[in-house]
Amino acid sequence: MTISSLRQAYNSPTQRGEYLRNYVKISRLGFPILVGQLGMIVVGFADNAMIGHYSTDSLAASSFVVNVFNLAILFCLGFTYGLTPLIGALYSISRNEDIGATLRRGVRVNIVVAIIATLVMGVLYFNLDRLGQPEHLLPLIRPYYLLYLAGILPISLMNTFAQWASAINSTKMPMWIVLASNIVNIIGNYLLIYGIGFFPEMGLIGAGISTLIARWICPIAIFIIFLRVKRYHPYHNGFFRNHSAGETTAKIVRTSFPISMQLGFETSSFSIAAIMAGWLGSVQLASYQIIVTVGTLGFCLYYGLATAVSVLVANESTDGGAMKMRRVAFAGYHLLLIMSAISSALFVFFGQQLIDIFTDDPAVKAMTLSLIFPLVLYQIADASQINFANALRGTANVVPMAWIAFISYVIIGIPATYIITFPLGLDIFGIVLSFSVSLLCAAALFIFFFLRTTRRLAEQENRIKKVL
Repeated sequence: MTISSLRQAYNSPTQRGEYLRNYVKISRLGFPILVGQLGMIVVGFADNAMIGHYSTDSLAASSFVVNVFNLAILFCLGFTYGLTPLIGALYSISRNEDIGATLRRGVRVNIVVAIIATLVMGVLYFNLDRLGQPEHLLPLIRPYYLLYLAGILPISLMNTFAQWASAINSTKMPMWIVLASNIVNIIGNYLLIYGIGFFPEMGLIGAGISTLIARWICPIAIFIIFLRVKRYHPYHNGFFRNHSAGETTAKIVRTSFPISMQLGFETSSFSIAAIMAGWLGSVQLASYQIIVTVGTLGFCLYYGLATAVSVLVANESTDGGAMKMRRVAFAGYHLLLIMSAISSALFVFFGQQLIDIFTDDPAVKAMTLSLIFPLVLYQIADASQINFANALRGTANVVPMAWIAFISYVIIGIPATYIITFPLGLDIFGIVLSFSVSLLCAAALFIFFFLRTTRRLAEQENRIKKVL
């Protein structure tokens, strides 16, 4: 298939019908993931609302810990995401034992990664006083930090099994587990933050305990379901027997590491932005946490459908379907653009009501409301980079993902945040405004490399057809 024939195939009369089918498939596969993401948003809103109404200092301390830990947690999640294209490709040709063996090796890899992340974050704990945060927040930050530290391993285990479930098109099962754990988390927050009934009033620490319990419920539940539900028995032989083939540990690491680095670099820009917000003061740090939490409404919705794009692109990889991979990716992009418009409208028209959920402090409310404009400004860029990062992940050409993120978020994003915030004097407004710069750069590079990857696959398919 030449470049000219590639364009002709892309614009063929069958394109519209294929797009419609892809819209349906992405929506059907992505909807349970999206609902699970919505559940996480509800928990995030509930956590921050209860903490914010308890005290502004608690919200500021929570903001610091959550944003610092996002770097470690997203790094661990990236290693779990590497399983999606590998298991998705095996699932499309019904290699069930190999899927089980790949899952087993994925679990081992991700336990090691989670332990390493826990040790690194443990070292950081002893240096919290050197990060320039308001001194009076440290007694709140330290115990909450330790509770988050204990939650890294269950997050990795849960998401390892969740990626396996997504890759075999079983997205509803992890959705229900996440929703159930979210209910536990919200109830636990209510009881332990405020001290309802015979429960002690623990404030921010109560929120941390509730979150930790909910995080351990998830991997325990999904492993029990994996063992007991008949649908998943075909994968047991590969999972429990070492002689099964499947993807090697080395291949899992090669696929997972660039994705992990991509998410780590992306998150680092937001984590360092939170540290910079802390340099500005407690009110700015609390406002930053609220606007980032509100912004997750868009991010999580985009990621739900984009995960489905990744799975479906991986499914097409075994059929010699470079053009099919493109159509899946662009069908997902159409849906994400619509979703970004809906998210932006929600922020514009209901921004005040969303902010009111989190705090009664008039200074925090006013400052957060001023951040709605830069929040809306980066929605399309965020949707674009999420869609094509996941599409590229589905092709299994994941090596460029790490350096794309490094250039976009570290080389460009972090200096842009500092320059716009401090030398240009835009304060907390500049921090949120700077996200548009890094996200737009990442979106452009992910689109370019996805198109280049599928073009090369199409050329390779054409050479094979000529030989045959």
